[in-house]
Amino acid sequence: MTKKKNLGLGIDIGGSGIKGAPVDLEKGRLADERLRIPTPQPSTPEAVAEVVGQILDHFDWKGPFGCTFPAVVQHGVTQTAANVDKSWIGADAQKIIHAATGRKAIVVNDADAAGAAEVEFGAAKGHKGVVAVITLGTGIGSALVHRGRLMPNTEFGHLEVDGHDAETRAADSAREREELSWEDWGARLTRYFGVLENLIWPDLFVVGGGVSKKFSRWHPYVQTRTPMVPAELLNEAGIIGAALLAESD
Repeated sequence: MTKKKNLGLGIDIGGSGIKGAPVDLEKGRLADERLRIPTPQPSTPEAVAEVVGQILDHFDWKGPFGCTFPAVVQHGVTQTAANVDKSWIGADAQKIIHAATGRKAIVVNDADAAGAAEVEFGAAKGHKGVVAVITLGTGIGSALVHRGRLMPNTEFGHLEVDGHDAETRAADSAREREELSWEDWGARLTRYFGVLENLIWPDLFVVGGGVSKKFSRWHPYVQTRTPMVPAELLNEAGIIGAALLAESD
């Protein structure tokens, strides 16, 4: 599949799976059924890049593409490594993937990609203010967008709140691990979001992650001055956002 007008390709690298698909960049949705391949173990840069190449070949994709990664990504270099092999720390991911696939890759943080997609096509579409997209899962991911422009590599999940790394207390994994009620978890989220909004004063919170599908069950227990809505693109947000950011690079 050679690159066509208004068509991009995104790949979402995670600790357990690597997913990719062509994306309709006008409508903000997948243009074909996504392909998922288990993340190789160990998940070294070379092994992961090989799987990325398999996905590109599956879709016969010849052009540039976007690729998410669960890490801080500065100018294509992965500075951290969450749920993947530690050999990614300090690796030039864009060069490694380009060398392995023969195609130009734009590598971005996974939460940043999801945030960009939600602002362009999802729950915050058309919003002109400061939008904070927060994903509640194993950890807490974050993306900050102002007037449609992404401010990359925010790590708001690691704010210190009451002496704790926020995600160790307020992530969905903490709720499950401690068997918290929705009300008790809501109290922790209230505290977390309160600290965050006092730092950045956003106009809107968009909350993603699997628990966003249960928004009505826990949101009544979260008190913020900032409006809060659930994400809309869910599991496709990373792929869509990666393709979008590659197109705008």
